[in-house]
Amino acid sequence: MTMTVARAFSTIFGSEVPVRFTAYDGSATGPEDAPFKVSLTNERGLNYLLTAPGSLGIVRAYLMEDLVVEPMDQADPYDVLVFFEDQLTPLKPRLAQIPELARFLKDHRPTLPELPPQETPGSLHRIAHGLQHGRQRDAQAIHHHYDVSNRFYEMLLGESMTYTCACYPTEKATLEEAQAEKYDLVCRKLGLEPGMRLLDVGCGWGGMVRHAVRHYGVTALGATLSAEQAAWAQARIEQEGLADRARVIFSDYRDVAETGFDAVSSIGLTEHIGPANYGAYFRFLGDKLRDGGRLLNHSITRPDNQHPGIPARGFINRYVFPDGGITGSGDIVRVMEDTGFEVRHQENLREHYAMTCRDWCRNLAKHWDECVEEVGIGTARVWGLYLAGSALSFERNRIQLHQVLASKTAESGASGFGLRPTWVS
Repeated sequence: MTMTVARAFSTIFGSEVPVRFTAYDGSATGPEDAPFKVSLTNERGLNYLLTAPGSLGIVRAYLMEDLVVEPMDQADPYDVLVFFEDQLTPLKPRLAQIPELARFLKDHRPTLPELPPQETPGSLHRIAHGLQHGRQRDAQAIHHHYDVSNRFYEMLLGESMTYTCACYPTEKATLEEAQAEKYDLVCRKLGLEPGMRLLDVGCGWGGMVRHAVRHYGVTALGATLSAEQAAWAQARIEQEGLADRARVIFSDYRDVAETGFDAVSSIGLTEHIGPANYGAYFRFLGDKLRDGGRLLNHSITRPDNQHPGIPARGFINRYVFPDGGITGSGDIVRVMEDTGFEVRHQENLREHYAMTCRDWCRNLAKHWDECVEEVGIGTARVWGLYLAGSALSFERNRIQLHQVLASKTAESGASGFGLRPTWVS
């Protein structure tokens, strides 16, 4: 007797799973009053699951509407992700079940269907587009993620147009208040004062540049590899009357020629550099600074230093951050020190990033119909999964966010720092 899809499901996850599962072959399993109902609507969806067991296959089937979960908020599927992570754990098949599962695979002869259009090409195809973290390939990766649509990001990010971890002064603070506090914290850590020169690499839509110029009286240069970001940022600078002291350019950070800056901020760029390139990156930033100048590096990190490099080609790398890579804060500190910086302070804002992703999900839900109209249902669904999944990962300490503050200390030992931190009350 041929195994049904529902029987295969209950064999893998157990017969007591609190989910109602139905399949296109008419089979079903699980309690009818379960809190969540999962429907596999066609054989293509099954092929996605069989050719990429785990989260990647589930994402592919979900994006192609072959896998339906009810109830589910597409803009903020956090509750679904928590439930599935805690309640749907694959079981190790018993020896007697293995032949039946093998026949199930043989009967269905899984082949990989056409991939969802939001998925980036596989690694072998991408090799033809340049070496990893070469200039051409980096530009393509940044374009994929940041040139989605400025209007989409305005709805998602809110007034600050800031796509990096905020810093919540209180649990009741709004996203805008928390983003302003983050920028102010960076300014305070960098010791910015009127007349200083700031370089902000990977400046996004220019939020750090504008905050530092407006509130600390510096002259600031921002560089971004996203053409849409640069155009939006420069227009906002001119609208706010800051063009005499603020500028954002469309440029690879490696093409910034100016030197002698008093401070450099790198907020959310290290994730795109790749750990293997940290040495060259921090040496370059060191060359931009005067003696005694400060660097603030703000980036997503792992909770350990055991897995540096590019992650497996899973959901995040295929759908969100092509060629992205992170490692632990210890590796960042080590490379910064090995390239001549004196590390003075580091801080983990992990819980703040979970709260930031939560607020971005709320913005996405608030503007869901407009976002779908702007970027399409598939891309909007990707962002819902990505932000809700990231919030969960930050909450459960699978990823962290570190700010590392360092100085380009002079040979005389002058670091520019006083005896105690001045950025906390």
